[in-house]
Amino acid sequence: MKSVVIIIIYDLQFVFNFVIFDYNMNVVAGVGWLSVEHCSMLLKPSLLTHQSDFRFSRQTRIFRARNSANSHMAPPILSLALPSDTGRVLSIQSHTVQGYVGNKSAVFPLQLLGYDVDPINSVQFSNHTGYPTVKGQVLNGQQLWELIEGLEGNELLFYTHLLTGYIGSESFLNTVLQVVNKLRSVNPGLIYVCDPVMGDEGKLYVPEELVSVYREKVVPVASMLTPNQFEAELLTGFRIQSEGQGREACRFLHAAGPSKVIITSITINGNLLLIGSHQKEKGEPPRQFKIVIPKIPAYFTGTGDLMTALLLGWSNKYRDNLEIAAELAVSSLQAVLHRTLSDYKSAGHDSQSTSLEIRLIQSQDDIRNPQVKFKAEIYS
Repeated sequence: MKSVVIIIIYDLQFVFNFVIFDYNMNVVAGVGWLSVEHCSMLLKPSLLTHQSDFRFSRQTRIFRARNSANSHMAPPILSLALPSDTGRVLSIQSHTVQGYVGNKSAVFPLQLLGYDVDPINSVQFSNHTGYPTVKGQVLNGQQLWELIEGLEGNELLFYTHLLTGYIGSESFLNTVLQVVNKLRSVNPGLIYVCDPVMGDEGKLYVPEELVSVYREKVVPVASMLTPNQFEAELLTGFRIQSEGQGREACRFLHAAGPSKVIITSITINGNLLLIGSHQKEKGEPPRQFKIVIPKIPAYFTGTGDLMTALLLGWSNKYRDNLEIAAELAVSSLQAVLHRTLSDYKSAGHDSQSTSLEIRLIQSQDDIRNPQVKFKAEIYS
């Protein structure tokens, strides 16, 4: 049987994809990988006109065959074909080459907890902005959408979770909203976990116009929201100066959209608290709780990004028990911070002189299997 070999470039490391058709354009061999040497051999005219059947050398790896001339040229995505018990997360956050903030702070912990995570870096900086010099690039909304279109073109847009953190422009945030709609058109059950990073301690980090976009457009489509005290005040429009006001802020945000709201840090009378709220059915009163968190005399970077990732990871494992998920997340974060502080002190560094980069890799056991030392108190 005469065969025609069609060869196309597969990647930049000189590995090629191929498929073999007969003269009626029926596939007679599957998709496989060829080295440069094999491709040179296949391109010889004598081979293309050979009368006998084509035989593959032992070095050629055949990994899939289809019975259609319209065969896709990519291997199956195993995270889709063999989904994990946890899920597949698209994480749109910042990225730093050095240090742990944004995606660098969120992706690794989620992977440790068993999730497949695909990061999109909204920015790529040399380091976080607390250093004297920062260099890098910023992704715009059009570039974000091009990445989504690339995934869609290859049928790779099935995600169980979307996670977003710091977003620096209104146009990019509006594109994120388009991404939410697109992902939910593929998987209506998508869980959108939003950390509305806008500022802290009365100071905005982002342009003021983003506040209304978060309030009017993002909150209504979020599944879980993880603001700090200042961000919760911006989203609700009222001050939070007591536990009761924190609980009311959660109820206000439930009415706007998300079923799970966790105000990750509230300072009340000098005490640091987390207040969580889970409204399992619209119209029903939410189950609310608090966790008292001891203050650590140091400032760390990336803690909010890590906390939201941990809350996503554990709340998906304990879907009806947000308080258990919060206990695990808080206990894990506190273990990371104490390890970080101890390591800086061991290196002779004054922990109060600068912000501290969290010791994420060294704390992976505390992320996988945290010892619960901080318990939730259920509000009656």
